Amino acid sequence: MPGRERGVVSHQNDGAEAPAPFPEMLTVEEAAAFLRVNRKTFYEAVRLGSIPGVVRLGRVIRINKAALIGWVQGNGGPALGEKQ
Repeated sequence: MPGRERGVVSHQNDGAEAPAPFPEMLTVEEAAAFLRVNRKTFYEAVRLGSIPGVVRLGRVIRINKAALIGWVQGNGGPALGEKQ
């Protein structure tokens, strides 16, 4: 048919909302780069429980980006690696 493009699919909005996306998770390397700290310093802070949003799955560690950003914005405590 003239005027119709091939391969174009029309999606109707049935009023249902899309499911909420999963929270963005960072690797230790990504989180350390985000904070501009050494990877070993970040691992030590995770070990000490200083970093919020840490998820451990066996030996895999992931950090919730939203929790990390909120922590950075409200963190008035000692720097990473410093004793409290």
